[in-house]
Amino acid sequence: MTVKPIVMYPAEVLEQPCEKVTVFDRKLAKLLGDMYDTMIEYDGVGLAAPQIGISKQIAIVDIDDHHGTIELINPTIIDSRGKQTDPEGCLSFPGIFGEVTRANYVKVRTFNRKGKVKFIEAEGFLARAIQHEIDHLNGVLFTSKVEKYIEEDELEQSEG
Repeated sequence: MTVKPIVMYPAEVLEQPCEKVTVFDRKLAKLLGDMYDTMIEYDGVGLAAPQIGISKQIAIVDIDDHHGTIELINPTIIDSRGKQTDPEGCLSFPGIFGEVTRANYVKVRTFNRKGKVKFIEAEGFLARAIQHEIDHLNGVLFTSKVEKYIEEDELEQSEG
């Protein structure tokens, strides 16, 4: 697979709603593999297709837990509950972090790489990562939801 360059803000593709995927083929499977390799290379927990310059409703999330890699194709949040406020960052905004409030639980209707409908339920950090990536597919950037920006050294202290 191939590591792709990350598109940085203010690239237009990051702020536009993406097109639905209509063809589920080998090219899609290769793109998902490239996205995974790119996410790992840049030490991310999620990556949306617009972040590599492709305006399609495709994202992946892997928070390094028992869920493994979650592929989101044409995803829709069909239920959400609760609230959580925590720091977020984004590969398209290196060095920028901020507190964002999101739902603590989400249920998502999505497709797998073969075009079959599936449902994903997530809580906590996984729910946050999924919502962040789905926002990307709708042209919504986390910076539009930041309640308070956090300096990188503050972030490191809160993790340590």
